[in-house]
Amino acid sequence: MADPKGFLTTQRETPQRRPVDLRLLDWREVYQDFESGKVRKQAGRCMDCGIPFCHQGCPLGNLIPEWNDLVWRDDWRDAAERLHATNNFPEFTGTLCPAPCEAACVVGINSDPVTIKQVEIEIVDRAWDEGWVQPQPPSARTGKKVAVVGSGPAGLAAAQQLTRVGHDVVVFERADRIGGLLRYGIPEFKMEKHRLDRRLGQMRAEGTEFRAGVDVGVDVTVEQLRAEFDAVVLAGGSTQARDLPITGRELDGVHQAMEFLPLANKVQEGDLGSSPINAEGKHVVVIGGGDTGADCVGTAHRQGAASVTQLEIMPTPPSTRPEHQPWPTYPMVYRVSSAHEEGGERLFSVNTQEFLGDDQGRVRALRLVEVRREEGRFVPVEGTEQEVPCDLALLAMGFVGPERAGLLEELGVELDERGNVARDDSFMTTVDGVFTAGDMGRGQSLIVWAISEGRSAAAGVDRYLTEREVLPAPIAPTDRPLV
Repeated sequence: MADPKGFLTTQRETPQRRPVDLRLLDWREVYQDFESGKVRKQAGRCMDCGIPFCHQGCPLGNLIPEWNDLVWRDDWRDAAERLHATNNFPEFTGTLCPAPCEAACVVGINSDPVTIKQVEIEIVDRAWDEGWVQPQPPSARTGKKVAVVGSGPAGLAAAQQLTRVGHDVVVFERADRIGGLLRYGIPEFKMEKHRLDRRLGQMRAEGTEFRAGVDVGVDVTVEQLRAEFDAVVLAGGSTQARDLPITGRELDGVHQAMEFLPLANKVQEGDLGSSPINAEGKHVVVIGGGDTGADCVGTAHRQGAASVTQLEIMPTPPSTRPEHQPWPTYPMVYRVSSAHEEGGERLFSVNTQEFLGDDQGRVRALRLVEVRREEGRFVPVEGTEQEVPCDLALLAMGFVGPERAGLLEELGVELDERGNVARDDSFMTTVDGVFTAGDMGRGQSLIVWAISEGRSAAAGVDRYLTEREVLPAPIAPTDRPLV
């Protein structure tokens, strides 16, 4: 145990966000530095529980009490080793994960939980700064070749695991740069891309090959893929966005969030001087109250929107954990992200009825109505219709599954009842030698699940290719059941 009295004597503390008026002038991450002495005290709040429910909350099974204890003892190098033992990319989860581990923290039953996520990012940042993160190339090659289609967190995790046990791995990405949603979906102010680039550098040094700008199923045929590789991992994500088929959807200025966000990131990459879909001076309405919607809100603020309104069809969440979501489950409570803190208005229990256009065919407003839930349906509340000014509407209502046309249809993989790629306990699809990991098989989910599934799929691929009963490190400690 770290500090036996830490959870009693130390209050939860997290780093301060930079002042709003300053951070809106740039695209850097929003948090200020956190002193190492404060990090040690926060790690010292960990109780090293007899049954660490934080393990249950984390799909990766991160060894949280172990690295908390090591940080408390100022043994940062061993803490980094323990952190990487279960997680290929702690800097991704440390910046982006909503931390279900903290919701499951035992201290959180009647107090504020341990700042697990903050300790995690502090460990990995120090590891990089100290030069402890080094390539881990395999000691021997198996001669087997694996194609990973998709370079998001699931694909990258699978690729790194498989490379490290000696397989020749090629990662295909149809975008012009590697990273998937990490590259073009996550705004810079949530995760600066140098975190991604240095990991990719490590993976290249280990032997993973990356081929960007290659659309598998188009640029590389399915026949070529199967002929060249002994196994395939599908990690293309859940990219089919949920649409809003109402009157006025065709108007200029109504876009999917994933049309808007990648262009903003391309500006930060230096590819564009300004985004073709720009919020500057416009009344922006974001439809959808989740993380993608918040990313649109923060991006619109930085582009200089005249106003930003975010709509959510669900009612306002409670401020405290509801009774039907008891500890250690992840509670759906009212949260204020950094983007919400920066301004704008959030409307709950509303539904968009129609987009209204001007004489030039551009959206000028939308008509919405308040709703209440009755027998599982959202029913309009009579007399609550209103018109909201809107020059730019962004649809951020989630995703309904992977794109079926092209690769999936040509491979002949079957889909499950939810429209995701069906797979067995080894993460193999219904096509021999073809595996899937992440959102493509699971459905839209968390980054920590993507990394977990990438690691698990790698274990399944290795068994398939080698038929070995005892899996080698680094795959062996990470074999987790499909749940």
